[in-house]
Amino acid sequence: MSVRIREREPQVEEMRGLSAHILPTSATMIGVCMTVLSIGHLRPDGHSRMLIDKLLAFDALIFLASAVLSFASMRSRRQGPRHERHAELLFLAGLALLALGAVAIAFAVD
Repeated sequence: MSVRIREREPQVEEMRGLSAHILPTSATMIGVCMTVLSIGHLRPDGHSRMLIDKLLAFDALIFLASAVLSFASMRSRRQGPRHERHAELLFLAGLALLALGAVAIAFAVD
């Protein structure tokens, strides 16, 4: 009696590897956005703070969408590669937006 172990295709394994990195990192970046939002509320109200708050809130939503697409790519065999590409692009856009927010915070600090 022999037991056959089904081997995964290398492409599928590679795809799940990237999604497995995007998902927890996106969740961590949501936490970073929330932390910066909370710290920002220690400053007095102002127009620049409101804009930075909105930027960071929008960025958290981008990271959330990246995490959801990453999770969907791991769960879906047929649509997985497409979801992973979109998750990766959203993650990179979120990083760029977070860097923009960091620059905005640096110039807004008195």
